[in-house]
Amino acid sequence: MTNKIIAIQGNHPKKLNPKTDTSIFLANEAQNKKYKIFYYEPKNLSIINDEVIAKGFFIKFNYFNKKFFKILKNQKLNLLKCKFILIRQDPPFNLEYISTTYILDKINNKVKIINNPTSIRNISEKLYSSSYQKFMPKTIFTKDIKEIKNFYKINKKMIIKPIHGYGGNDIHLIQGVFKNLLISKFIKKHGHIMCQRFIPNIKYGDKRVFLINGKISGAISRVPKKGSFLSNMSKGAKPILTNLTIFEKKISSVIAKDLKLKGIYFAGIDFIDQKLNGDINVTSPTGLKTYYDLSKINLAKFFWKGLKA
Repeated sequence: MTNKIIAIQGNHPKKLNPKTDTSIFLANEAQNKKYKIFYYEPKNLSIINDEVIAKGFFIKFNYFNKKFFKILKNQKLNLLKCKFILIRQDPPFNLEYISTTYILDKINNKVKIINNPTSIRNISEKLYSSSYQKFMPKTIFTKDIKEIKNFYKINKKMIIKPIHGYGGNDIHLIQGVFKNLLISKFIKKHGHIMCQRFIPNIKYGDKRVFLINGKISGAISRVPKKGSFLSNMSKGAKPILTNLTIFEKKISSVIAKDLKLKGIYFAGIDFIDQKLNGDINVTSPTGLKTYYDLSKINLAKFFWKGLKA
């Protein structure tokens, strides 16, 4: 019999910010629906005696307490006892991340896992956007410095990103003299990288679109702080409510339906100046708590309703 337990695979709660964190926001709504929350870190997931086991703890979240969580009980749990499992650890999408998807694949047909572990393993957040390049600024994915230099010569300014990066980390704006040494070191560190024509209108903000269960569910804009081109809130960007254009809605709808067919229940995509920026966030999409604070619309309710929780 399935218990009323929801497991969250994520970074330890002490590393989370309750003011903005989506995992806590989803867990809080699940608690309102009388679910118990079991929390574990990826390193504590195992296959023991042919069972998928996690060492973790039952936890209670409370937005009104200074310490926003309380660990109720440490436990080793057979994850087949859960009704849902949320994969919510931050990227990078490294070997540990990949290993956990293989382990969870073992029970994927017995427990609802969001997002589907096979799907998040197969959908590289940046490389997958190559399927939608007609909606994007000029972009290449390569580790060939001659190709990068030629791309830069044509586009004059460009952004370079690690393919498996996250949160606005290790992103560079290349302008002026081509920085051969910097890019060579960048390739040595990251392997294949993403190079994209710089869009100056990023100074007015990007748009983060929330896709839940194959539908557009809401959007916010994130305006970089003065002098920055990074729209991540972790880098100081200011979130505001926004509306999508007809074109942005059309693209978002196409991607939402595509992702649902591939087993992705919850995703986030970003636009800059009506161009898809190439980040298809499927590993640990964020922004629902911020959207609620700005709009008072609780997408966590919509999230759980779609799963019939």
